[in-house]
Amino acid sequence: MSHSDDEQVLPLAAGEHSPVPGAVKIASQDMAGRSHTTRTKARLAALDILFEADLLESDLLDSLTRRMDDPEITVREFTQQIVAGVRDYQRDIDARINSASARDWPIERMPRIDRNIARIAVWELDHTDTDLKVIISEALEMAAELSTDDSEKFLNGLLASAAADHRNARPPEEEDQDEY
Repeated sequence: MSHSDDEQVLPLAAGEHSPVPGAVKIASQDMAGRSHTTRTKARLAALDILFEADLLESDLLDSLTRRMDDPEITVREFTQQIVAGVRDYQRDIDARINSASARDWPIERMPRIDRNIARIAVWELDHTDTDLKVIISEALEMAAELSTDDSEKFLNGLLASAAADHRNARPPEEEDQDEY
């Protein structure tokens, strides 16, 4: 299988398996020359679905289903996990975001793109094993590319606070494992 000039084959991570024989993990560059991994693309697709549902005030799964029903669009499994996870835990996620945000800046006042980036990051923080640095870095990259000039700084503070709350809420035996 050949890959276009803007795609680079990446090695699989330890413990990562090809979903089908011969499949490879690739990174590709967008029109601005930025490189995106498959998981980054999945996050961006999830953000698109979350933003659409937020804008149209529709159910997240309806937006996801419309995408999945379109034969021209491939919806990655990780995109589906993010969208379903945010929908299932949205009340808790939004409460965490409000708690981590400045007191006078509730989630309803945030730009739609920012609150949905934050929702993805908080869901990932709470429901995946993805490294904290990767979660925050990916969120800040999306904010830098897609939102306001102040969004990256705002989300960095918000997600740092959410991460600190998450870390403090973990059982002590989990914290001990990190020290070794």
